Amino acid sequence: MFVGVFVLVLGYAIYDIGKRTTFPGSKPQLRERLREKYSSPDSALTDSIGVKENKN
Repeated sequence: MFVGVFVLVLGYAIYDIGKRTTFPGSKPQLRERLREKYSSPDSALTDSIGVKENKN
């Protein structure tokens, strides 16, 4: 009897947690949002070809 009650309580807890949370992969553009939040700007994005050096 204890096992049956335990299984029911555990099943309800799983259901309740499942309804309150969302699967992380279901959010659109997850990789892009993480990249923007945690990565530093890329220095290669600046245009180095157009830079002119002054030689004296």
